[in-house]
Order: sequence, then structure tokens, then C-alpha cells
Amino acid sequence: MRGGLNDKKRWERAMTKSIGIDVSKETLDAHRTDDGAHAQFQNDSKGRRALLRWIGDKVSLVVFEATGAYHRGLELDLAGASVPFAKVNPKQARRFAQAIGKLAKTDRVDAAMLAKMGAVLDLSPQTPATPELHDMRELLAARRALIKDQTAARTRLATASVGSVQTILKRRLKQIVKDIDQIDDALRNLSGRDMTFARKVAILASIPGIGQLTAITLLIDMPEIGGMDNKQAASLAGLAPVSQSSGKWQGKERIQGGRAQLRKALYMPALVATRVNPDMTRKYNQLIEAGKEKKVALTAIMRKLLVMANALLRSNRMWTETRP
Repeated sequence: MRGGLNDKKRWERAMTKSIGIDVSKETLDAHRTDDGAHAQFQNDSKGRRALLRWIGDKVSLVVFEATGAYHRGLELDLAGASVPFAKVNPKQARRFAQAIGKLAKTDRVDAAMLAKMGAVLDLSPQTPATPELHDMRELLAARRALIKDQTAARTRLATASVGSVQTILKRRLKQIVKDIDQIDDALRNLSGRDMTFARKVAILASIPGIGQLTAITLLIDMPEIGGMDNKQAASLAGLAPVSQSSGKWQGKERIQGGRAQLRKALYMPALVATRVNPDMTRKYNQLIEAGKEKKVALTAIMRKLLVMANALLRSNRMWTETRP
């Protein structure tokens, strides 16, 4: 009985001073766990100033979901006011809600659920992103959209038979190339403004198979890299094999979850690394000789490349070839 009371006290302490915020394009719904208060604010500079006054001081954590451009102003204002916050994956937040039996989904319910999530899971405050990193994220999102447009235009051009349509598509493809080049220049320029970020780019680009733009992409998609252990890095990218077994049944290990865009960013560097990076070439050949499928072997190289990048950033050193 005493243990139950202690658990209750720990729960009550954990539930104080946490705030959940449901972010939408126009509004911010906030919930406080210490008094159960709820309030709604406009998602603009004036509304966020009012939100900060409502939050007050001595808050343990503010939790909100990553919502693309809609959470940017909130994140910057929280960081500017030195308010600790955690930005969570929407899928993880929904799974937590289901786990605690919250099946309803409204802005107010989501705000309360996020506040509880931060307290119960003991989430750690995150390092605020710099304005340059926010800009680079937006540029990278635009670049990826252009790549999709480029693929779609090439597909249409391959089957187009009308001359005017072919002309339009060819003109569109030329413009897309120019736009991508412009974004790449902007990414390089922004990455060089922060000396710490620039050093990280240099370290990653020293690994054979990883170019400057890939290095920038990895740091944008995974700003935590270099600040965690290797297993955490692989898991965050969805490259850590997950065991599947039940009773006497033993299934195959497979990767799942994680950041899909990060895996896409690692695919081509891993493919190149199997040819130009001596360490990766040896590992890849060993896996193939051991009977592994090429796809499985390449996934292992992606994981090894990420783990190597994480280790180099953690120790702040450039890549050097490992002697066999």
C-alpha cells in the first residue's frame, strides 16, 4: 500500500507544471497540468506573447507536435524566452493517446494529452534550433518538392506525344534544375554562417561517399546526431534491426519506424560508399559473400555510415581509413 501511495505522489509531482500545446495554422490550444487550465491563443506574434504570459515561469516542460511551418514561430518564441520545450513526432503522440485510452481527437483534448505525455514519459528538453536551421529546413522541404516535380515531369515527357506539351515539360525541367541549384547555393551559404554547423558539415563530408549537400541534409534531418550513442542514432533513423519473436516462434529481424526522409538521404551515399569508401567496401563484400541479399547488405551499410558519422561528430574528428 505504501508503494502505491509513493507511486501516486511521484505521479502527482510529475504532472505539475507541464504544458501541452496543440498547434494549428491559426490557433494554439494550451493545457496546464498543475491546475488543469485551458486557453486558446492566435498563432501569431501577438498571440504567442500572450501565451508566454499565460505559461508563466517555473514551467518544467512545454510539449507540442512537429507541424511543419506552423510550429516554427512557437519554437522560436519559446527558445527566446528560455522556456524548456520538447517537440514530438505526431505518430508517437497519437500512440501515447491510444495507450492511455484517449480516442477522441480535438484541439483541447490533444493539448491535455501532450501535457501528460511530457510528464509521464519524462521527456527531456530539446536544444533550440537556430534561425538558420529553420531556414535550411524550409529550403530542404522546397528542394524535395522540386525533386518530386522533376520526377513527375520526366515521366510525363517520356509519354508525351503532343509537341506543345513536350515543349512545356522541357521548359519546366530546365526551370526546376535552376531552382534546385539556387536552393543548393542558399543551403551552402546558410550552413557556413554558423561555425559549429560548418565544422559538422566538414566532418561528415570527410567520409567518402558523403558530399557537402548530403552532410547538410543529414544535419537538418537529424540535428541530434553526435549527441547520442550509436544505437540511439540507428534507432532514430529506423535502421536498427528490431527482433520479432513470440514463444518458440523466431521471426527475422527487420528495420521499422524512424525517419524515412533520413533513410532516403542515406541511400545514395551508402551506394557510393560501397565503391569509394574502403571501410564500407570491405563490409559490403563480406555481407554479400556471407549470402546476404544486396538490399540487406546496403541497409547495413546505411546503418554503418550513420553510426560512423555519429561517432565522428561526437569526438569532433575527421574520417580516417580503418586498417584491416
